[in-house]
This record gives sequence, C-alpha cells and structure tokens, in this order.
Amino acid sequence: MSVPDFTSATPLFIVFNAASGSGDKRRNQADMAKVLGDAGRPHEFLLIQRPDQIDALAKQAADAAVERNGAVIVAGGDGTINAVAAATLPTGRPFGIVPQGTFNYSGRAHEIPLETIPATQALLTGRIKPIQVGKVNERIFLVNASLGLYPQLLQDREAYKQQYGRKRIVAVWAGIRTMLRYRGQLALEIAHDRQHERVRTPTLFVGNNPLQLEQVGLPEAQAVQHRQLGALILKPVSGWSMLWLGVCGALGKLGEADNVRDFAFSRMTVRTARESRGARNSKGVKVATDGEILQMRSPLQFSVAPQSLMLIVPGA
Repeated sequence: MSVPDFTSATPLFIVFNAASGSGDKRRNQADMAKVLGDAGRPHEFLLIQRPDQIDALAKQAADAAVERNGAVIVAGGDGTINAVAAATLPTGRPFGIVPQGTFNYSGRAHEIPLETIPATQALLTGRIKPIQVGKVNERIFLVNASLGLYPQLLQDREAYKQQYGRKRIVAVWAGIRTMLRYRGQLALEIAHDRQHERVRTPTLFVGNNPLQLEQVGLPEAQAVQHRQLGALILKPVSGWSMLWLGVCGALGKLGEADNVRDFAFSRMTVRTARESRGARNSKGVKVATDGEILQMRSPLQFSVAPQSLMLIVPGA
C-alpha cells in the first residue's frame, strides 16, 4: 500500500455541504477560505446546495485530485463525509475532513478538531494516516452500518431536527422517544467466521469506528483497528429496557448489559428470514450507513474494504 505525497503545495478540492449541521455556513466557508488564502494554499470549493448534488460533486473533486495530484476535502456531517469518501477511496488520493455535523464521529476518532478554523489549520500541517473502511454489499461506511432500531432512530431524529433545529439535545430527545415506542423485530440468519445462527432482534449494529465502540463500552473497539468490524445484537426487550440499554451506552457500560451480545468479525453474511424463504416482491431491509438510510436486498455482506482511506490527520 503506497501512501500519496501530501505537501504544502498539494491543491485542495473542497466539497462543502452548505446545508449540513448547524451554524452559519457562509461564515464557515469564509473562515476556511481565509485560513487557506493566508497560507497561500491552492484550493477550490465545490458547494453542495441540494442533496442530489453530493455524488456528482464528490466525483468531480476526486477526478480533479487525480488529475492535479491534489487532495479531496469534505466539510459536512458523517453522511456527507461517507459520500465523498466513497468517491475518493478508489483513487488513493489524500482525504481530509472539516467536521460540520452533529456527532462528527469520523473526525473525532482521529483527533481532528471539531471547529472550522482549527480543522482547516490542521490540514496545512497534516500527515496521511491510512484507515480501514467497512463495507455492506457495495456501500462503504466509516462509522457504522445497522438495520432495525437504529435506522428508525436516525429517521425519527432527522424529522425532529427539521422541526426543532439541528441541536444535540434534539437528537437525544428523538432517540429516547424512538426507543420507548419501537416494537419492530427482525428475524435474521447470520453467518460469521465459521459460525451460523438464527436470531430475533430489534437491531443489528456493525461498527467500524473505535471511538464510538469505546464510548458505549464495547470491547471490539481494539479489534476494529486490526481488519475487523464489531457487531452488536440486542435480545428482544421492552421499550423501557431498551431505554435502560441506552443509558448503559451513555455510561460506557453497554458491553456489560445482559440483553446485549457483541463480537468481532472479519466477514459476516446476514439474511432476513423472509428473503431466505424466497419471498417474492420483497423490498429488502432498511439499512443505515453513516446516517444515510437506504433499502438493500439480502443477503447483506459485511466486510472490511481491501483499500484503506488515506485520511489527513493533524501532524504529530
């Protein structure tokens, strides 16, 4: 695996999500432009004004980085970061993050500053750190992928944010309401590392971010850094029990809870019982990857991508 050069002359192609997270986006863009301009760093902004522009602008930035030996930078939340990373990964070009979202796990896991100006300044003296990328079928994820409760939680959270604002307390309140009201159960057939089992669960969660796993108290945080992913399966529980598990996660003790199973794996195949029986006209299962929700047909193949993402992190 060759690590690309990243110097003070490397041009930066910045995919900037003007609608992501909270705060004054014009001010944030101006702050980035001033930091880079004062340093004499070549850069170009590609502004996302609508969600349907993300994929096209991500590809445009990645193509420009290849053509001009540049780096792709994304300013946005975890969902935007995922989309731009997917376009950058095959090119092997440097990839930088200026966090603009609510939780910002992608940046926090690698000690990237959460404020716009310090994060931009860190790009000027940054170094390349190859990081592993998770995959579910052909979709990549840097933070996590999940089905069941977690996609529903994300969907409800977004609806609350649109109504009450993009604040962390709004996200927490939406999560509490979802856990209390959720009644869904998944019947799954799971095969991983020579094991095969059938389970009923409200959610299957797969993590690729050591910080997130460590914060909720799962021991797979270390395995995730060594070509493995971490899985979490909840036993069927009531809404109040689910809320208590949320509290355990907030306290960093989720791995100690009786209603939780967790394990590390290198490859896992997941089939829904309905689709395993060959049910016709099935729409598949709702899957969330780094905060983005989509429908996927089973089997779902979870694995570590063969390529590493060339992440720009703060210098030593």
